[in-house]
Amino acid sequence: MTHETPVANRAADLALTALGPAVWGSTYLVTTELLPPGRPLLAATVRALPAGLALLAAGRTLPTGRWWWRALVLGVVNIGAFFFLLFVAAYLLPGGVAAVILTLQPVLVLVLAAVVLGDRIRLAQVVACVLGIGGVALLVLQPSARLDPVGVLAGLGGAVCMATGIVLTKRWGRPDGTSLLTFTGWQLAAGGLVLAPATLAVEGLPGRISGANVAGFAYLGVVGALIAYALWFRGLERLPALAVSFLAFASPLVATVLGYLFLDQSFTPWQAVGAATVVGAVVLAQQRIRPAPGTTRPLDLPVPREL
Repeated sequence: MTHETPVANRAADLALTALGPAVWGSTYLVTTELLPPGRPLLAATVRALPAGLALLAAGRTLPTGRWWWRALVLGVVNIGAFFFLLFVAAYLLPGGVAAVILTLQPVLVLVLAAVVLGDRIRLAQVVACVLGIGGVALLVLQPSARLDPVGVLAGLGGAVCMATGIVLTKRWGRPDGTSLLTFTGWQLAAGGLVLAPATLAVEGLPGRISGANVAGFAYLGVVGALIAYALWFRGLERLPALAVSFLAFASPLVATVLGYLFLDQSFTPWQAVGAATVVGAVVLAQQRIRPAPGTTRPLDLPVPREL
């Protein structure tokens, strides 16, 4: 069920959708300061599974027909694989470096949306991609940044998962009569259930959980997963896929600000330029082309939902 918004409501939808990536920008801080060290599978599972099961219990609705496999696919790319790769990158790379790699996803969305959704690639969108990635690089990359190859590959994999999830969610929508929270619950539960056996087999359960660990897991599960993803999927229903993908640039912005406030990290003039460039890229990506009389904007065409 796809709902493109009228112009009057677009700003509000953009602001609400951007809250999701803004919350995700706190993931690096929470991971390094509150979670048990070196447990990306556990972190991903605890972030996804409890929230997903809670939403399933509240909605009391399971997928039917083709939505069983669709929910599984979306749960893996949007939640399971993405969360795991995100936490691997967060553990192995400085938060800013991980953020730079993940911000490659608007470029991937640009290509995938053209192939899968039939969206037209515009010069302004290409320029916005270049500006956004360059701005994030100025914002977070430091000369002393350590590039762990496994962390870099995990970040690239996370970008691929996020881009794929955006385009597939936009293409399929959600089934009629299914609430947004239930749809979110399907994906969180599917991703968590895929992760749980791997967690037990590879990492096992920690011998001790501190109060700080509990607080970190609770924050990531309730705020970082349940609330943030409900807002994210709502935005995907109402806004063009590429417009939503650019809102992910809010994540490294927030990560940088939190690092400055809580980890005594610096904020240089070049970082300020990078922040302004990122904001400019997001604004540029949201611009719409006025259609000629009797035509429809490519990004606002109804999305075919059969595959």
